[in-house]
Amino acid sequence: MNKLSQYTLSFVLAAGLLAGCGTDKAETGKEEKADQPKESQEEAFPVTIKDAEGKDVVIEEKPKRIVSLIPSNTEIAYKLDLGDEIVGVSDNDNYPKEVNAKEKVGGMEYNIEKIIGLDTDLVLAHGSSAHNSKEGLKQLEEAGIDVLVVNDAQNFDQVYDSIEMIGKATGTTEKAEDVVEEMKDGLSKIEEKAKTIKKEEEKSVFIEVSPAPDIFTPGKNTFMQEMLDLIHAKNAAADQKGWVQMTEEAIIKKNPDVIITTHGYYTKKPIEEVLSRKGWENMTAVKNKDVHDVNADLVNRTGPRLVEGVEELAEAIYPDVFKK
Repeated sequence: MNKLSQYTLSFVLAAGLLAGCGTDKAETGKEEKADQPKESQEEAFPVTIKDAEGKDVVIEEKPKRIVSLIPSNTEIAYKLDLGDEIVGVSDNDNYPKEVNAKEKVGGMEYNIEKIIGLDTDLVLAHGSSAHNSKEGLKQLEEAGIDVLVVNDAQNFDQVYDSIEMIGKATGTTEKAEDVVEEMKDGLSKIEEKAKTIKKEEEKSVFIEVSPAPDIFTPGKNTFMQEMLDLIHAKNAAADQKGWVQMTEEAIIKKNPDVIITTHGYYTKKPIEEVLSRKGWENMTAVKNKDVHDVNADLVNRTGPRLVEGVEELAEAIYPDVFKK
């Protein structure tokens, strides 16, 4: 699968929630935690985690060798300072740059023998693709490797769940809590700026996640909808549900104020291509040349950099409000 979907959309979307239940030591409350040294809090194993498949995964001790099967999991792991523990990543991983030195274990189809050969303790799988990989994941489990299927987050709360799930599985619970708080703080600052946008100033936005002739866009009940709501922008496709394909005629009728593309990493000059489309010349966004390409990894990968994605989206739509 290409980077476009980040497995968040597998045209048309390939979520389990964290329900941690560990040992008494792992579940201690804040008052008891205050009396414990930080190291003992982080090293509280074994832990039991209910993953996105509804399975209770028991991790006996802190993993020392981790393989991640999707970029979002990898980015979370690195944010949790687990770079040294990561020994294998997917072919689609490109951030942080350190992943380029890690063993690549495949894309949608991964190399089971290589994962086992890396002496892996823990595999971080993902809810968006686990249903297509049941046999392979079973083989890894039979080889004695812990397999944790992380939820396919569809909103920010579920992203926080993903981070906390990986934190619990890797003995970095407190770091995970810090990352979640950092994200919430970042989004809160964006929301404060967005409050200055008056209702009559809100712009309608069409997000194009794949180019013509097969144009797909996010409707309601999607991550992109939540992002647009957060920055006080109106989704031009809000009358649609999920990830949908739309005809050029239907998009022209929507007449959005702004067009955002997210496919610039694999299409040449996406902005110029949109501006030159026949029949689009009278569209408000095209007439005003209010067409922008944003980094797909930032807005599609359900990890810590999503806040940066919201910022980039906001700066493109409301430059006067958000650009520093």
